Amino acid sequence: MVTDVSITNILGGAERVLYEESTRLALRGHAVHVLTRRLPYHGSDVENINGVEEYRYNFQEKLFPFFFKSILSDCRRAFRSLEENFPFDIINFHQPFSALGVLSSISSRKVPLVYTCHSLSFEEYISRSFSPKNPIKLLLHHLQVIARKYTEKNVLKRSDRIVVLSEYTGEKLQRTYGLSSSKVSVIPGGVDLERFRPSTDKDRIRARMGLPEDKLILFTVRNLVPRMGLENLISAFEIAQNGRRDLLLVIGGEGPLEPALNEQTRRCGVEEFVRFVGYIPDEDLPSYYQMADLFILPTKELEGFGLVTVEALASGLPVFGTPVGGTKEILTKLGPNYLFNDSTPESMATTILKALNDWGKNSSAYKAISKTCRQVAEEHYSWENHVSKLEKVFYSMIGN
Repeated sequence: MVTDVSITNILGGAERVLYEESTRLALRGHAVHVLTRRLPYHGSDVENINGVEEYRYNFQEKLFPFFFKSILSDCRRAFRSLEENFPFDIINFHQPFSALGVLSSISSRKVPLVYTCHSLSFEEYISRSFSPKNPIKLLLHHLQVIARKYTEKNVLKRSDRIVVLSEYTGEKLQRTYGLSSSKVSVIPGGVDLERFRPSTDKDRIRARMGLPEDKLILFTVRNLVPRMGLENLISAFEIAQNGRRDLLLVIGGEGPLEPALNEQTRRCGVEEFVRFVGYIPDEDLPSYYQMADLFILPTKELEGFGLVTVEALASGLPVFGTPVGGTKEILTKLGPNYLFNDSTPESMATTILKALNDWGKNSSAYKAISKTCRQVAEEHYSWENHVSKLEKVFYSMIGN
């Protein structure tokens, strides 16, 4: 597996998918090796993580032209060293840059190549970075976008099979890069059903976290960047607060929008009812789902799949989300009422208030939907099911 992230520190969805796939394949008896960049927190060039050997190459990140040169030389050198010792049956790319380094080695083309596309690299870059006003920096920004798009297209075209987590991402790849649908396999993301499960004592978890037991808690966890729609969620919460005063909104995550979002809560007069809890360590995440009453996904764009959505469902937590990207594919399994009509604050507030009022009159209805959430996760989104499908793709590539 060739990637730009690491399985030693689960910072987001890309790391989670890579970790679950690699470690579960290793548990099934496969010899799994991960080749990635050496990141600042790494203490060594090689580490074994739950049966997976992760190898890291040094690279130059500061200046973009040198970044590419480093990838092509250092990653290629690391790959050649690995292939001398291990007769790889499959190479599975997870991001485009390290993949480009491996592809620059002629010997890599003798092995079946699979690309797992989490999202389009150039779109992620645009969504995570603000367009600079300085003309020179703006030019460099545009060059970054062009280079990322070119790199990704190059790697995708040279891969034999492409795996995506949603129909949405698969269709977008076909439109953007002109890929044949026969080359794309859809394998939905998953959830660890043992780690994420309904709570048996919500009040105790809230007490431990210093959260009130008498509030209805709305929860979301997102990178605090523009595409996540968190400013719309806060505006929706302000509207909902006018209808009910027993609500609390808990927002997990960090990012450049945090100061603006904090200021928005003060300006809207809901500062007392919104808590920013910052980055939530992976080991603490199950408890956050368990303490909540609703999970809200307010994404405005580029929701390729949404692992947090299926983690919430596995925790028995009803999810309301915007009709964006892969979210539609997940929430329609619950029914038609869990997708907002659109991403506007008014639409979100109306749907949330209606659900809360209905459940307030009929508590058994909430228990029933909570049970259904768990069932949807069990039937459609276990990591074991995901890895079984991925394993079949790999075997098909080598003729087994």
